[in-house]
Amino acid sequence: MDEQHKKTVAAVARQVKKFYKEGNPFRVYHGSTNSTRVLEFDRGSMVDVSQLNRVLKVDTKKKAALVEPNVPMDKLVEATLPYGLVPPVVMEFPGITVAGGLQGGAGESSSFKWGGFAQTLNWFDVVLGNGDKVRASAKENADLFYGSSGAYGTLGVVTAAEVQLIPAKRYVNVTYHPVSSFDEATKLILKLTKQSHDFIDGILYSATCGVIVAGTLSDTPHGPVKTFTRRHDPWFYLHTEKFARAGETYQESIPIKDYLFRYDRGAFWMGQYAYERFKTPFNSLTRWLMDRVMHTRPMYDALQASGVSQEFVIQDLAMPKENAVEFMKWTDKHLGIYPLWLCPLKIHDPGGKSPLVFRPLKDGMAINVGVWGPVSRDLDTVIKANRHLEAKVTSLGGRKWLYAYAYYTEQEFWTLYDRKWYDDLRRKYHAETLPTIYDKICRNKKAQIHTKHGVLKALMGQSGIRLHGRKQS
Repeated sequence: MDEQHKKTVAAVARQVKKFYKEGNPFRVYHGSTNSTRVLEFDRGSMVDVSQLNRVLKVDTKKKAALVEPNVPMDKLVEATLPYGLVPPVVMEFPGITVAGGLQGGAGESSSFKWGGFAQTLNWFDVVLGNGDKVRASAKENADLFYGSSGAYGTLGVVTAAEVQLIPAKRYVNVTYHPVSSFDEATKLILKLTKQSHDFIDGILYSATCGVIVAGTLSDTPHGPVKTFTRRHDPWFYLHTEKFARAGETYQESIPIKDYLFRYDRGAFWMGQYAYERFKTPFNSLTRWLMDRVMHTRPMYDALQASGVSQEFVIQDLAMPKENAVEFMKWTDKHLGIYPLWLCPLKIHDPGGKSPLVFRPLKDGMAINVGVWGPVSRDLDTVIKANRHLEAKVTSLGGRKWLYAYAYYTEQEFWTLYDRKWYDDLRRKYHAETLPTIYDKICRNKKAQIHTKHGVLKALMGQSGIRLHGRKQS
């Protein structure tokens, strides 16, 4: 570790220790977010780690990158690709950070092969809730190492991590497989996971129209080369819809960075709803004109500043593979939200040390279903829809990612998750002055909605996270 890193971490540790001695609760401010919950911080009760944002070293012999927690995915990939290396799991939005991926339990289209992003870390350093500095790995503080995934920063302050790397290739050769039912989509995904692919995900445009995308790393293209990061390129989900509706298998090749961040422009398809809200035509010309604010970073700024996420269902649900079809049928009937995103995930419980949020899921393959779409401007209607969704997921043995709002009562939440295990871990690592996971993710009040304010923030390139009060001296 260089001197700049050591100095910054020492300052963080001193501040945390001060909060601990005074018995004052605090939160960790990272400077950006990919959460759809409206976030607010009091400057006097937060620890600012936003400057821990550097790639410190790429070790080609060890095939690992030493990084600070706020390194975003695009910066990490830019640092490793010149060495012919890439992380095995790269989250699809370029602004998602290493700590965000670790603590949010993030996965992507390679997660059927590698598991979640957290499973690709060798170790990470943590400032505990009392200011002590420790390292967590599979052999050292293993309960903290495994427990931090999906704990959303409620066990300590991550200050550095070592990310595994694998050989990179110039392209991802993709094959688009059209499907015409939930059952066909699920069966094909599970079949493809047993073949020699590196990436698998899918998009369902309706109950009878979808596409499953299988990708393989290669230095040689096996079809036309298509890009998705330039202003005049199509949004990825619109491009794949052509193959879904044509009903014919198609192959093409995508440069690796374009593939990894293929959903950045338009944030999958969520950007389309902004056009609808402002009654703006949605076509190739307007997408070209609005491209600067239709990437995920400015879109998250707008979402935070506007509070409009409260009008949506924005949930990712990990379903046991045998119940995925029933869940999709339920979603079709009760919500009617399309497209849906499908992503297979390898769930692995290393000796009973699995993360809190995945503990109820069995070892093996799960299917993540992304359900993202508007419900109503009446917030009570939105809450009802989300609670209905949560109940169905629970009844089918699934679990939800907690980056978004949760609508459980506290009693319901701790009926689902292992409170004793979690509380014991927090006591062991002195995390009582950090918020609990339920305190962080539950929706306990309504935030005001300022749509135009959110757009202005995005246009000005300003963070939408709400900061209040004065910084603690």
